[in-house]
Amino acid sequence: MDVLRTEALTKIYGTGENKVTALEDAVLRVKQGEFAAIVGTSGSGKSTLLHLLGGLDRPTSGKVFVDGKDIFSLKDEALTIFRRRRIGFVFQSFNLVPTLNVYENIVFPIRLDGNAVDERFVGEVMQMLGLDKMKERLPNQLSGGQQQRVAIARALASKPAIVLADEPTGNLDSRTSQDVLSLLKVTGQKFSQTIVMITHNEAIAQMADRIIRIEDGRIVKGGEPDE
Repeated sequence: MDVLRTEALTKIYGTGENKVTALEDAVLRVKQGEFAAIVGTSGSGKSTLLHLLGGLDRPTSGKVFVDGKDIFSLKDEALTIFRRRRIGFVFQSFNLVPTLNVYENIVFPIRLDGNAVDERFVGEVMQMLGLDKMKERLPNQLSGGQQQRVAIARALASKPAIVLADEPTGNLDSRTSQDVLSLLKVTGQKFSQTIVMITHNEAIAQMADRIIRIEDGRIVKGGEPDE
């Protein structure tokens, strides 16, 4: 089953002489439980693609289906709600709330929605990520790797259809990067979570089940899974 699917996804910025095609006719399919890495150099269009997949930006043309839903058929407010409930994000800048402790940061999106927290599930995620003994700590009491693990736990806590990771190890040293990515992969497998990660790092990309290559705004390899 495809959790994520695109149809001729295109994003153009500017007009006339200033027109820039950041993404052109991107066709992509990701199955339930897959860990896919989108690899490309700076300016290749990978960040544009990820922002469109997550509904953070709207395309010039084309469609994105998440869990069977055409996300751009939704108006802005409905899209925001859908994104919060069905799409988890992990960014390189962590984006933790500095005044909330580890546990509060993890469950923040769930409580923002007014939903009950699945304490057992959240506890299991925290244990898998080695956070169960630091739930009362504030972000400034954590290392960069620990903060990124909190961000991963937050992305998983609401049981989204898909987790999108944007250069999740960009602010970490190489050893911590490997540790964090290993944990992301293991937790993804444990909870049958679908993960799409963008990276420029070939070594990190090799940890994924499938590598999708993007060049000059076009997906040139790996856009569709092997049947």
